[in-house]
Amino acid sequence: MTYKAEIPYGAYWSTPFARWQGSFANLHSVEFAAHVARQELNKRKIDPKSFDYGVLGFSVPQNHSFYGLPWLMGMMGAGQASGPTLMQACATGVRTLLSAAQEIEVGMASAALVVNCARTSNGPHLYYPNPRGPGGTGAAEDWVMDNFGCDPLGGHSMLKTAENVAAKHGISTAQQHEVVLRREQQYHQALADGASFLKRFMTLPFEVPAPNFKKTVGTLEGDEGVSTSTPEGLAKLKPVAEGGTVTYGAQTHPADGNAAIVLTTREKARELSTNPKIAVRLQGFGMARAALAYMPEATVPAAQRALDQAGRGFGDLAAIKTHNPFAANDIYFARQTGADLMSMNNYGCSLVWGHPQAPMGTRAIIELIEELVQRGGGYGLFTGCAAGDTGMAVVLEVCDA
Repeated sequence: MTYKAEIPYGAYWSTPFARWQGSFANLHSVEFAAHVARQELNKRKIDPKSFDYGVLGFSVPQNHSFYGLPWLMGMMGAGQASGPTLMQACATGVRTLLSAAQEIEVGMASAALVVNCARTSNGPHLYYPNPRGPGGTGAAEDWVMDNFGCDPLGGHSMLKTAENVAAKHGISTAQQHEVVLRREQQYHQALADGASFLKRFMTLPFEVPAPNFKKTVGTLEGDEGVSTSTPEGLAKLKPVAEGGTVTYGAQTHPADGNAAIVLTTREKARELSTNPKIAVRLQGFGMARAALAYMPEATVPAAQRALDQAGRGFGDLAAIKTHNPFAANDIYFARQTGADLMSMNNYGCSLVWGHPQAPMGTRAIIELIEELVQRGGGYGLFTGCAAGDTGMAVVLEVCDA
């Protein structure tokens, strides 16, 4: 199907992603997202007052984030717009896009701003009172670290889900490292010619604000903390888990940042686009859930459902982007779908530029759009897994308006 909502070409952006405990570690993620949105909307001459809906996604709570989307929109000068605050771990980027598309589809909104942000750095340390505990003692949780390490349904870590899939499908450490080297090579294409690909949607150099957002305390020329691997270096790494296959080199790193996409009606899309001749249309969404502790497997049925809704097959795709917190994810996906393992994820992916959870999918979708534009159009797919062995996917088309 073709959704009524369109993404105006160029009406989206992403900050660089900074490795956790880096340059963005002390920035309140919602306030930071509002700060960036004000600047980026002004750069595109889009009036914040033109929005009648918004969606905020994040995966790590921040102070006052209870007020969510209304607070964000108020800070960026769009106090007339309301909407939900959503959290679906690494699937939040697709989930928030779908929420905005649905609102426009049923005529409840005409112009929406989808913003996703996360700060894995300095994650909250929570205390849950329990008057019935011994001596009234409650329970404590380190939001980021404890949830990385334990799915409460099975008691296993996220790493274990990758190891389960690797064992089930015979994916070796050497195969994973081969993918890592290829993904880093693809990312370096985005850095060519002075990072010209990244500058299609990212303001570079990027001015890092102080926590009070009143001055600039530094600049980033691009993503911060990205690793550069060599075959020899990867070969020296041992699996993180004894008897496993996944090394630290074959998985992503936590990160901080934010990204946003404008979604509107077809008519308004022409007005807000930086190139009205280009149309970016949503064709299908999909969601799926894999068996307990097999999270990477959710990407395939989610992608298939999105393609089914779009009336397309894998052979119709000009470009594919995946959320790949583990290199094993891409190997499994390619084997199951017939996709070319080495041509997926051109220009970058979460395996390389990091994993700030909520905005990760938004940035991948933006990069997918820009790759399709450079190809002259066509259909593209983004799919990714998320905590709880779930996955979400979206199929979009870049074509002549």
